Amino acid sequence: MAKEQIVALCADDYGLSYGVSAGILEALDAGRITAVSALVNGPRWPAMGLELVRRGRDADIGLHFNLTLGRPLSSMPKFAPNGEFPPLSQVVRMAYGGRLPMDEIRVEIDRQFDRFEAVTDRPPDHVDGHQHIHVLPGIRTALLDAMAARRLGGRVWVRDAGDGVHRILARGANARKALSALSLASGFRREVRRRGFSVNDGFAGFSDFHPSFDYARIFQSYLRAPGRRHLIMCHPGHVDEDLRKLDTVTITREQELAFLLSSKLPEMLERRGLRLARLSQADRRPSAPQAAAAQ
Repeated sequence: MAKEQIVALCADDYGLSYGVSAGILEALDAGRITAVSALVNGPRWPAMGLELVRRGRDADIGLHFNLTLGRPLSSMPKFAPNGEFPPLSQVVRMAYGGRLPMDEIRVEIDRQFDRFEAVTDRPPDHVDGHQHIHVLPGIRTALLDAMAARRLGGRVWVRDAGDGVHRILARGANARKALSALSLASGFRREVRRRGFSVNDGFAGFSDFHPSFDYARIFQSYLRAPGRRHLIMCHPGHVDEDLRKLDTVTITREQELAFLLSSKLPEMLERRGLRLARLSQADRRPSAPQAAAAQ
């Protein structure tokens, strides 16, 4: 019998605002997502984090490491001189120009891990980055160093934002963004595995966040050419005033949430023979009694 194909569906930006967090909790309660990535540098994290722990027992809860949105948890006079993180474009230029103040970034990495664990009372199940900054040169190594120092090897999976070119082209939708992420993540998978951490195999979910798009149609493309440990990111949530102040991605979050809560998602998965699962449990072998019962 062929091995069942699994898909992990991860909701990003938990903790960004109350509305975004509440929407993700709705999807979580409905069993429509299997992972949540949390932003911990904002004021919403402590209270919303406790609620996530209470209701997220059937999902991987991870750190959405952030260097591009809001305020840092540590003093960063070189990286964030005005007290606000710089935009992604500036971080990318600094990373590839070898101009990142790595001393400040290493401290911020530890602060964000500490704040995550102070609320959840345990390490994250996975680690990724807001706007995929975790794959950038310098940042990736510092992040893996911090994880190794915390002895998270073999316990935590890391998001690989890149995928094979053939898979990206087979999906078609938003291929330019996917290829850009693949370029940024060059060598990332190899370095993560060398350091003793597992990664997803297959990645999709790129969007232009345009309100006129049919998210259900786009989501179908995410299911094409899935990897063995296929991961799809999504950005569901409710729009509130906090979100409008912090992010330009608003109405499409409600469109994504509506799709996740509809009957369309399970129907799509069933047609393709796919099953939602947690990547932290995807490779666990059944116990001897379970294996015997399956024969």
